[in-house]
Amino acid sequence: MIATAYFLLVIFKKIDEDSKIYKIMNLFGAIGVGVNVFNQQAWPAFALQIIWGVIAIVSLVKTKKE
Repeated sequence: MIATAYFLLVIFKKIDEDSKIYKIMNLFGAIGVGVNVFNQQAWPAFALQIIWGVIAIVSLVKTKKE
């Protein structure tokens, strides 16, 4: 999901980096990867996905306020 969002943003320019869909795709990508690395007990990667998810949530909240 994260790679798809980036691919759509950079290669095809189909979405904007400030768009809600881009931020949601990043959030769900972080959740998906986070579940996988949690099950593998890859704690540094899991921590990174938590940080990525928090960034996506904060970004979505800021988008709603604007």
